[in-house]
Amino acid sequence: MTHRPPQFFYTTASLPCPYVEGRTERKVVTDLAGLNADSLHDRLSRGGFRRSHNIAYAPVCPGCRSCIPIRIRAAEFIPSRTQRRIAAANADLHAYEMPPRATGEQFLLFQRYQRTRHGEGDMAAMSFYDYRAMVEDTPIETWLVEFRDKEDRLIGGCLTDRLTDGLSAVYSFYAPELPRRSLGTQAILWLVSRAQELKLPYVYLGYWVPESPKMAYKAKFSQSEVLIGNSWIDLAAQSHFPSATIAHQPLAVPSAPMSTG
Repeated sequence: MTHRPPQFFYTTASLPCPYVEGRTERKVVTDLAGLNADSLHDRLSRGGFRRSHNIAYAPVCPGCRSCIPIRIRAAEFIPSRTQRRIAAANADLHAYEMPPRATGEQFLLFQRYQRTRHGEGDMAAMSFYDYRAMVEDTPIETWLVEFRDKEDRLIGGCLTDRLTDGLSAVYSFYAPELPRRSLGTQAILWLVSRAQELKLPYVYLGYWVPESPKMAYKAKFSQSEVLIGNSWIDLAAQSHFPSATIAHQPLAVPSAPMSTG
């Protein structure tokens, strides 16, 4: 009988919450490494974890459960009138699935996006080497999807993980001077379409934070599910989400032995 070594999880120190003013955040993290990185990442993603570099993390903020894991059932997705209009406005774009290799062109766009949209955040001060680590430090199958216009100008990017049951949008950025294109929404529409082509059931969008205007767009996609308790539940069936009372318990991951330190 083969015994799988225990998976160690660690909690981070408290830091200011990037989504809700006046609150603090803590995360539980674990390494994604070795031959089982893909399968571990799959299990953790289904349990509400996200990937950054070569770690998986989930929020464990004391007294708060505002960060709610959300995903789209790709095959059942029906775009809204607004989303159809956005898709039509971006019909001239070409998407290229690039290997996870950072380029200067990507970084300049990423930098412009951060300084315009998130100027007070830590990511606005990232160097090219920080950006390269974000893109290239991945132990699993990852793409950097580039969105280019008809002049071949890079106007959007989406770091995307491939899971056995879907695609996971790790981080997206785009030209902030083109708000009418709604490129953040367009990136998700493209991921849904790509998941349908690959016959993958889900597109994972990370965390939806009802109290954060910046995260409100994640709830605007039809056929979305949220992780409540240990179950993924249709978002449309939920009447309200009182902050600090949603116990989605992202640590309950089937078949993932756990030790803490």
